[in-house]
Amino acid sequence: AVVSTAEYGQSPQEVITALANDILGKMPKNYDEEKAMKKYPVVYNESMNTVLLQELKRFNALITVVRTSLVNIIKAIKGLVVMSGELEAMFESMLVGKVPSLWAKKSYPSLKPLGSYVIDLLARLTFFQTWINKGIPTVFWISGFYFTQSFLTGATQNFARKYKIPIDHLTFDFQVMESEETMESKPEDGVYVHGLFIEGAIWDRGEDAAGGGDTQEPVRHRTGCLAETAGKT
Repeated sequence: AVVSTAEYGQSPQEVITALANDILGKMPKNYDEEKAMKKYPVVYNESMNTVLLQELKRFNALITVVRTSLVNIIKAIKGLVVMSGELEAMFESMLVGKVPSLWAKKSYPSLKPLGSYVIDLLARLTFFQTWINKGIPTVFWISGFYFTQSFLTGATQNFARKYKIPIDHLTFDFQVMESEETMESKPEDGVYVHGLFIEGAIWDRGEDAAGGGDTQEPVRHRTGCLAETAGKT
């Protein structure tokens, strides 16, 4: 969405300063990677520890870019530092509600506008902070990962090492669970995930299958806990 300056009688500089300060106020500190490494060491039987540490490193790089660029654009608006071409492009992007290219270079793929992107980023950061604080999740938010493939590889690695099967002999089997986002305990094998979406169909819980629904109705997206269990091909 385009940021309106006329509604509040503010100049573009005032609007971007306020927006930058608002985002800065919501951004958490960088993750303590060293502390996380001690709590979740790299071990043979738990690949999710490695997945977590890799994700923290990626998100820390993004947090640093977001925070540093916001501080610098506030300074540039005040005339304390030079308004570089990079900062000017960021200013213009924020003014029309777009994610600055400066952030996009360090970010996970996203087509969201600026406001939705920030909300999504904060939710992802909260997910990983909860993981750090409370332990490996019972249910993983699969669409909250920076690099989802590393998570999928970690899940298959755990199974492969447990049953001493070559990882390239494995594939995923899927089962949709009744619960939407929570489960009481972890599965014996595989992982529970939520955050998957169906396009062009709905999940019929009565039939336990995907259905087309009424084509005159808008396409609905449904999420649910999904048990992904690695098995032999």
